[in-house]
This record gives sequence, C-alpha cells and structure tokens, in this order.
Amino acid sequence: MTHAILLNGPSSAGKSTLSKELQRRLAGKGVEAEIISIDDYMVTDPKETIYEDDIYDIMPAMCEGMIRALWAGHMVIVDHAITSERIFKAFMDAAKGYKVLKVKVTCDIEILRKREQERGDRCPGSAEASLQYLWPKEGYHLCVDSGVRSASEIAAEILAVIYDKEFR
Repeated sequence: MTHAILLNGPSSAGKSTLSKELQRRLAGKGVEAEIISIDDYMVTDPKETIYEDDIYDIMPAMCEGMIRALWAGHMVIVDHAITSERIFKAFMDAAKGYKVLKVKVTCDIEILRKREQERGDRCPGSAEASLQYLWPKEGYHLCVDSGVRSASEIAAEILAVIYDKEFR
C-alpha cells in the first residue's frame, strides 16, 4: 500500500485543492491521511520573491512532519512545488523505506498565471518560475492536468493507481 503521495507542481496548479479532495476520499475509505504542505511551513509575502534556499531551509521541518505522520501509521499527502534536486532528494531520503506515489500536477501556463493573479497571495511570476524550475522533470508515476480536469476526477485517478495491484 502507498504510504505517501507526493503532489509536485508549480504554484497555483491546484495541489492544495487536490490534497484536500484526496484526504476526504481516503477518509471515506477509513484511511487517515495527513497533508504536509509547503504553505504550512513557510510564511509568504506577495511582495517578496521566494528563493530555492528559502524553501530548502524549511525542508528539515517538513520532512520531520512527514516522518512523524508516517510513523503514526497515517498516509501522507505532500503538497509542494519542488524546484531543485536537493529539495527532492531531501523528501525522498526522508521517505526511504516507504512507498511514495509521485504525481506531477500542472496545467497550461495561462491558467497558472490567471490562478496566481486571482489568489493574490503570491509574488507575481511565482507560478511561471516554479513551472520552469520544477524538479524532477520526469520519473513520475502519474502526470495530471488540473486545467482540464477537476480535483475530483484527478483524485479518483490517483486512488485508482494506489489501489491497483501493480503499484502495491
């Protein structure tokens, strides 16, 4: 059984909405899932640019939160915009020994820009920059487009992969 779902994608791609939908659906199956989101570990100011070093600095706390939830027997849903190999490696090292389903969540750049503007809580250009520097580029179990499909549809697809015998 999957222990963690890594939802990796640019800012404003819909990862947080998808995380909550997955958590809700898993609860309906009797599975307790904890969301570990970058938004819960980093205070952002829409007037300030977030740099890779800023994100790397919070990785120990995020990884500790993930490990604590895994040790408690909970499934973990990681909601992140990973923009470097060292950040990705920190997560994967922390999850060593656990089965992680890696999902790339993205959509068309124009949709990202529109969502970012509507949110108003990110530095302008964050969505585009995080799309450009997203890491890794390949190697996902699943790639989903949140611009053409709803969180409900995508969650159903992810759960189908999780409960498929081939992934176990």
